[in-house]
Amino acid sequence: MTKRPLLFLMFLNSVAFAQQKPPLTDYKNIQENIFSKNQTELSGKKMTLLECEDAFRKNNLSLLAQQYDINQAEADVIQAKIWELPQLEVATNAYDPQNKRVLHVGASKDVSVSQLLYLGGKKKNEIEFAKSNVELAKLQFSQVLANLRAQLRTTFYALYFEQHKLADINIQLDYLNNLLTAYKEERKKGNVSLRDQVRLQTMAIDLTNEKTSATNTMISLQQQMRVLISNQEDILPNLSDDDADRELAIKPNVTIDKIFDLAYENNADYQFAVKTAESSQLFTKWQQSLNSLDISLGLEYSQNSGTFHNEINVKAAIPLPLWKQNKGNIIKAKYAEEEAKKNIEVQRQLLESQIRSNYQSWMNQYNQYFAITADDLHNIAVVYDGVFNNFRKGNISLVEFTDFMDSYRISILKLYDMKKEIILNAEQINYLAQTPIFNSTHVN
Repeated sequence: MTKRPLLFLMFLNSVAFAQQKPPLTDYKNIQENIFSKNQTELSGKKMTLLECEDAFRKNNLSLLAQQYDINQAEADVIQAKIWELPQLEVATNAYDPQNKRVLHVGASKDVSVSQLLYLGGKKKNEIEFAKSNVELAKLQFSQVLANLRAQLRTTFYALYFEQHKLADINIQLDYLNNLLTAYKEERKKGNVSLRDQVRLQTMAIDLTNEKTSATNTMISLQQQMRVLISNQEDILPNLSDDDADRELAIKPNVTIDKIFDLAYENNADYQFAVKTAESSQLFTKWQQSLNSLDISLGLEYSQNSGTFHNEINVKAAIPLPLWKQNKGNIIKAKYAEEEAKKNIEVQRQLLESQIRSNYQSWMNQYNQYFAITADDLHNIAVVYDGVFNNFRKGNISLVEFTDFMDSYRISILKLYDMKKEIILNAEQINYLAQTPIFNSTHVN
């Protein structure tokens, strides 16, 4: 390279670098400075995870609506306890042919009161079945609560890491665009080659695509968060890097077999399957009891229609058991009962598979990330500083610089993805067991 183009290249690098903060020889400080700069550019409400969860419990419309299902199930129990109303029958003369009188009421009055009595435990079984539906409604509420809360927590952490990715991309893109602008000006003067300008342009396009992807992900996550907490403002996760690092380092406090046991006890989906089977048994028992005959008992007063004048009679009515009037419903209930029993095993296998898959994913990501030592991260920062300084001084070529920056960008973004996946897999295991398997130092 001739002396004049070399001077121009050094000038271009100086112009671009003058608009950047000086390199830092500490990986963590680099990330914190990048993120601090980006936080000032984003608009929204800063909230901790605890604040988000509090707003979620108070404002989430799906959660509020689901509570009414419990009230409806409790109303069914009240209804099941109500007996048939007593029946009052009154009979009087319509036409007296002997005296040729209409409505000759004086000497012709009959009154009876009767009550239907349920036999065979019908009412008891109906009430027990209704109570089982209350338990199912509560489990459905627990399902919705656990599912939405897990969505909230994973969305919060995903937002946190996407913001960091976007901040890192922005700082690199700002520098690259400044450098590209300077190269275009010098290209017009013939001081740099078109090949170098195109190389920078290609790198800028790649970074812009990364920024667009990260921005779109942020938009989607913000939309989810607004729905979850019923807030129209964008949310900026108020989570320190130290807290995030502590979250990353947490390991399960029990074995995977113990996680299975805890999930069987606490997972609302699995417990719903178990309680559905129990409810199906109660429903079958209720349907079987409906084949029992009921009796209607009553008192009857007859002024002149009976054997005696002004007589009072006891009366009873019972259906004739010529066939089983509820046979089809009993058969149907038994099939539903068998289906519910099979669903318990289906849910059990599904739960075990999901826990095992998420546990393995967490372990693989955890081991991969923590295989990277603090010295490795420090070395990345040192090389980052060295490449920047040497490029500014003209000691390395544009090709070497862009190759390094491209590798650096890919590595840093992968680190963010690794950290995000560790926390999200941990959150998913907590959700599946519905127990704090990963005892968070930040919030459970």
